[in-house]
Amino acid sequence: MERIVENVQKDIPRVLVIDSIQTIWTETLTAAPGSVSQVRESAARLVRYAKETGTSIFLVGHVTKEGGIAGPRVLEHMVDAVLYFEGESGSRFRVLRAFKNRFGAVNELGVFAMGDKGLREVPNPSAIFLSAHGAPTPGSAVMVTREGTRPLLVEVQALVDQSSLGNPRRVALGLEQNRLAMLLAVLHRHGGAAVYDQDVFVNVVGGIRVQETAADLPTLLAVLSSFRDRPLPDKLVAFGEVGLSGEIRPVPNGEERLREAATHGFLKAIVPKANAPKKGKIGEMEIVAVERLSEALNAVS
Repeated sequence: MERIVENVQKDIPRVLVIDSIQTIWTETLTAAPGSVSQVRESAARLVRYAKETGTSIFLVGHVTKEGGIAGPRVLEHMVDAVLYFEGESGSRFRVLRAFKNRFGAVNELGVFAMGDKGLREVPNPSAIFLSAHGAPTPGSAVMVTREGTRPLLVEVQALVDQSSLGNPRRVALGLEQNRLAMLLAVLHRHGGAAVYDQDVFVNVVGGIRVQETAADLPTLLAVLSSFRDRPLPDKLVAFGEVGLSGEIRPVPNGEERLREAATHGFLKAIVPKANAPKKGKIGEMEIVAVERLSEALNAVS
């Protein structure tokens, strides 16, 4: 740490990258590099230097198998922004996600492709997360989610199969598992589809994680499509929060989501009634505004 500070005070860089913070140590402490005290003290000195000189500092940190920052979480509290650079093994796409930003909105998402000349921006990430089916497929629904300020089209896939276990499995990848169990109960009570003896697997294509309630309605449509073994109408998009009493609640920025779907050629949308555009149609898209889950299911039956 002392040698780093000595050199940067001579050169005064505009940007400083420390790779990685777990390998840096200060001579004022006897603990081993990577220990809680070393990471905390080294990060504190770097943060102090950044504030005094205006230098932008990137602290690269190791992560655990679960995806959290290795070592003390106090590191997240000391810095101004926390960025995660993620990528599925075997995929050339990388996702840059902001989990914390002290000076602005969080949950922004950047998508990049790894090529032979390094990373390049993907200007239209929605095309990555939509599967190119030759024909409509049972158990597949498209939704419009939002990552920060960006509307993003993603595909939700469901597989419903007869369970051979006494306790059927509920597996959710990219969605919250407890919420899936709640939605299946709503589907049974207010949609008339009994899947309590079925294994239900739900996956968001592309490895993206959807953390908003707008995924409720498309998830149930995908589950019902797989359960009945009947594909949803072609070029259909849906979004909306599903309440415990079967009502379809609105989600933020409904009109922006519809415009994004229309840009990609979708012709029909099932949305909460409060999200229906006030100024008529959007392009050639047919918009079905619903208030109850039963209305949404009738629109695709």
